Parts: sequence; structure tokens; C-alpha cells
Amino acid sequence: MSSRTAELFNQGLDFFTAVLAQVVDDDWQRPSPCAGWTARDLLGHLASTVWSAISMMQGIEPTWPDPARPGDLVEGDPVEFWRGTVLRARHVLADADLTRSMESPLGRTVADGLAIPVIDLYVHAWDLAATINLVIEIPGTVIAYAHEQLDPVPEEIIRGENRAFATKAQAPANATPTEEFLAWTGRQLPSAVLRQGDFPLGRC
Repeated sequence: MSSRTAELFNQGLDFFTAVLAQVVDDDWQRPSPCAGWTARDLLGHLASTVWSAISMMQGIEPTWPDPARPGDLVEGDPVEFWRGTVLRARHVLADADLTRSMESPLGRTVADGLAIPVIDLYVHAWDLAATINLVIEIPGTVIAYAHEQLDPVPEEIIRGENRAFATKAQAPANATPTEEFLAWTGRQLPSAVLRQGDFPLGRC
């Protein structure tokens, strides 16, 4: 599982970067599907999640910044800021031992602790895509990984206030695998609204 975690983390950096490459300057202040957050806030939040992953891969207990807005974490040009974050993450990943012991609510190894950062790369890529009216599909391998890693974890560990996800939402009729997965993360996404490039706001 540790090698799979490393692979999906690395691919997730590219997955989010591919969406970010389509964001123009005026888009950064657009509201995202995450209530109260702009696209820039979304980027700042995800960067802090990647920083936590870097800490874990270095064997350091992660700390979480608490800015007034997540977007305040984004220094300078958002694209260059994200590029620097990716370079740092890949540099650490190259030498990381994900089998190293590290206790967390998700398990006993670094790889276990990385589950949420891995999943967030893909889910927040969807959030950013929706912000700029793009529809993307989350890979089935990521959806399977998320369920394998998190389904055994008690709900109160991963869902609720200041947790990774909100309460599961109802998937729309005839939902795609991506829509079913997003509902599993707590996003309210009626399929007719989703496919028109709009979204109801929700907690992320």
C-alpha cells in the first residue's frame, strides 16, 4: 500500500496542476464549491495539506496553519506558489520511507497518515475545476483507494466539524462514479446542476 500511496500522491500533484493551469488571473476570486472560500482559498488550503504530508514524510508531526483565510497562505503568483509546493513535495517523496511507523487516527504508518492528503489532491482538483466551470472525472483507482483506506475508519474520525469530510450526502439519480464519490465526501451535487457547470455551496 505504501508504494500505491506514493504513486497516487505523485499523480495527484499532476492532476491538480493540470486544472490549475486552466485558471486565469480573474478566476482566483471566484467562489468555489466550498462555502465561503474563493479559488485562492482552495489553493491555500490544499497547499497546507500538502505541507502536512511533507512533514509526515519527514517523520515530523504535522502542524496546521490557522490564517484568517486559507488564501492568505498563497504567497505571490498562485501558479508559482503551487509549483514551489509541488517541487518541495516531490523532493521529500523521493527519499521518504512511507512504511515508517507513525501513529495517526488513520493507522500506524506514514502511508496511512497520507491518505487524506492523497485524496484531497483529487477532490480539490474537482472543486477548482467546478469553480471555473469545468467538469472532470476522478480516477477510479483513487475512488477505490479512498474507500479501502477510509471505510474501516470510524465516521467520527473523518466526518464532522474540523474533519476531512462532511456527513455523506445523497448521490443524484443516475450518478457517475465521480458524483457518487463526491456525495460520499459530503458534497451536495445534484447531477443536473453539476453538468451545467454550476454547484450548490457546501462544506469542504
